[in-house]
Amino acid sequence: MMKKNDMIPEGRIRALNDRPEREGDHVLYWMQASQRAHWNHALEYSAIEANRSNLPLVVCFGLMVDFPEANLRHLKFMVEGLEAVRSSLKKRGIPLIIRRGSPPDVALELSSDASMIVCDMGYLRMQREWRRSLARKAELKVVQVESDAVVPVEAASDSEQHAAYTIRPRIHKKLYEYLIPLEERRLKNKLKRINADTLDPSDPELLKGADDSVAPVEGIRGGTQEAMKRLERFLDLNIDRYGDLSNDPALDVQSGLGPYLHFGQISPLYIALRAMDRGGEGSERFLEQLIVRRELSLNFAHYNDGYDSYSSIPQWAKDSLEEHAVDMREYLYSICELERANTHDPYWNAAQTEMVRTGKMHGYMRMYWAKKILEWTPTPQEAHRTALILNNRYFLDGRDPNGYTGVAWCFGKHDHPWSERPIFGKVRYMNDKGLRRKFDMEAYISRVSGGNK
Repeated sequence: MMKKNDMIPEGRIRALNDRPEREGDHVLYWMQASQRAHWNHALEYSAIEANRSNLPLVVCFGLMVDFPEANLRHLKFMVEGLEAVRSSLKKRGIPLIIRRGSPPDVALELSSDASMIVCDMGYLRMQREWRRSLARKAELKVVQVESDAVVPVEAASDSEQHAAYTIRPRIHKKLYEYLIPLEERRLKNKLKRINADTLDPSDPELLKGADDSVAPVEGIRGGTQEAMKRLERFLDLNIDRYGDLSNDPALDVQSGLGPYLHFGQISPLYIALRAMDRGGEGSERFLEQLIVRRELSLNFAHYNDGYDSYSSIPQWAKDSLEEHAVDMREYLYSICELERANTHDPYWNAAQTEMVRTGKMHGYMRMYWAKKILEWTPTPQEAHRTALILNNRYFLDGRDPNGYTGVAWCFGKHDHPWSERPIFGKVRYMNDKGLRRKFDMEAYISRVSGGNK
């Protein structure tokens, strides 16, 4: 079923309050999670509404240099993307207003002359509260449009799902309702200029005051065009190998799109349709990761308020881990030793080094990395905290449903009990022998030490 909003599926659209539209000078789109001008359902819905009301469209963004756990690495990548957004919107006659401050407060301040507010959707606790706060305070209609999932999270399920096998049929049942290419709308009324102060995303002083304890990554730049280049390179060079070799850390045939998806700089729907065009076994496995596994993570963050705490671990896993918390650990490392990659394990050290230097880590090594933190830390609760601290500090796609879910999975989330063993109890175990048996780990170390790609 589609509403009469130019083929944007109804399940992506949700009114956040019951206030009416009003007379105004423009439609305001508060951009926050979907930081792109390409294949953005919230932006195109805003354009549709602006055309219906014969009004221009204004986009705003609230910049927090003190966003929790964000540092210069994350923020520089983000503002590079915003610079690209500003350029793309300008070509369409849409101004982008960037202001410092709490994002919903920025949107509320700029809505005084607006007819309605459109916002995109975020899945984390703070993002959800921002939208609720705006909807409560605004004296005009607020509509949320979800654009960062192929199948909207609430359309896929109305409750938390406990494994890939439970959410997969729910997503597949709805998939073809949402695999619809998104048309870019031409605005009837364009603003040549706007009388509102805005920050310049290319200003080198823009991020003054940000946490600079983690340096930006050299050799990678934020923005939709950069993301699309990476996608095309992946489709040309690696997707056909993805089915057989995606787990091999020595080869690294992964897409590298995680940071761009995190900041909403590329549409997962666009990625999915491009991958489907290619077809083949590699495409099928990639789509499983992009849609089913990623959207299981969105489901977890959206429906489980404890997504970033040990409390979200299944009871069977907590019981088993805590029963084995007294087990002798051959190695114990402090968070400082882990952060410096100062352990006895060369493969773990290489993974940690890859994360610190490049802001990413091969997906298979991310699992091994967190499993070893569990093994080398005095308690499972401390291990969970440590893994999340490092995950959020160094990964460009840290502080993300995928990151929270990936760490939780290593402690038993979305998994099942395995044979019992020391320390891990019934939680799935990984060791260095398994790595050596499956992969050329010396080649992985060499790849990591060779620098960024």
